Amino acid sequence: MKVIITAATSSEWMATYEKLNQLNIAENLPINIDFCLTGVGILSSAVALTTLAINHQPDLIIQMGISGAFNDVIPLGKVVIVENEMLGDLGVEENGTWKDLFDLNLVTLNTPPFNNGKLSNPWLQKFNLLELKKVNAITVNQISTNAENIKRITNKYQPELESMEGASLHYIALKMGIPFLQIRGVSNYVGERDKTKWFIKESISNLNQTVIKYIEQLIKLNA
Repeated sequence: MKVIITAATSSEWMATYEKLNQLNIAENLPINIDFCLTGVGILSSAVALTTLAINHQPDLIIQMGISGAFNDVIPLGKVVIVENEMLGDLGVEENGTWKDLFDLNLVTLNTPPFNNGKLSNPWLQKFNLLELKKVNAITVNQISTNAENIKRITNKYQPELESMEGASLHYIALKMGIPFLQIRGVSNYVGERDKTKWFIKESISNLNQTVIKYIEQLIKLNA
């Protein structure tokens, strides 16, 4: 089984990279695991993910990273898995109203790979081995900080998380028929810019512990 683990920055997967290198040397892993840095944002991640999908033809892509949560229902530091991904800022503001691709009739709600306007992961039942909490997320080019914008987003999409790369993974993997997982650690609440209140170290630590545990479980299943 060929698995590729991706992240926007090396700090988000470095602990997993180091641990799996140790495991591979000691145990000769029964699955082939590679790591890929995609860079930050939709554009760079889309190019990187498309390239690795074509060149490596993986059996599973795991995107790991930190994210912001829209409310305190999800505690800081918690690790979750994204079931449905949406595009949060692709469209136009017209006469004070936000219109996305579907509102503008540029695509239908079920134009592949969209499912009722969402990029939904159909492989969770098979690959969510740790039974992580499933959430809805949006991907944005600009991190949400304005209160009115945050209200607009939450009213329209009801997301629980926000990131800058998730939709790239869901869109490309769905288009190419590659199983995937988007695993996120919650580092902050959307709109909070005082980084002393963020849980970056804790969320990265919990994220890596979770992904390592996941890979260990995957190894057992493929032994």
